[in-house]
Amino acid sequence: MNLKEYIRVIPDFPEPGIRFKDITTLLKDGAAYRTAIDGLKEMADGLGAEVVTGPEARGFVIGAPLALALGVGFVPIRKSGKLPGETVEAAYQLEYGKDRLAVHKDAIQPGQKVLIADDLLATGGTIATTIDLVRQLGGEVVGAVFLIELGYLSGRDKLAGIPTHSLIMY
Repeated sequence: MNLKEYIRVIPDFPEPGIRFKDITTLLKDGAAYRTAIDGLKEMADGLGAEVVTGPEARGFVIGAPLALALGVGFVPIRKSGKLPGETVEAAYQLEYGKDRLAVHKDAIQPGQKVLIADDLLATGGTIATTIDLVRQLGGEVVGAVFLIELGYLSGRDKLAGIPTHSLIMY
């Protein structure tokens, strides 16, 4: 199955010149969604992940089913102020400003092997922040998997030393 055929490209969103990769068209097709999660699972097999984490919000729709397929738990990375327990936080740069991500302090144990999953690897800022949060808690990032990678934005460079895999390349 050619998963790229299930990604809708929206020109000039959210601003002129951007060609937004909309995954909702893939998510609504059960066979395509299952194929994507199965493909990501194949990429993650052998990395030894004990838990999967993913950043809000599309990282949840990729990371949670992947964790289930791998037979491990899922740890959500949320925007600041969205988690009820004690958290650690890290700031990251957006295209149009700054934001903060947070994770519960007890979500990842020291030495725990963590796989990061998300829908898109673009500039790498969100994922670099996710890596920072995992490491603040003493977790070991064993890999990162993505549904889509925008290779021309070189986000992979911010994941140096971490096995990184993507199903769809642009």
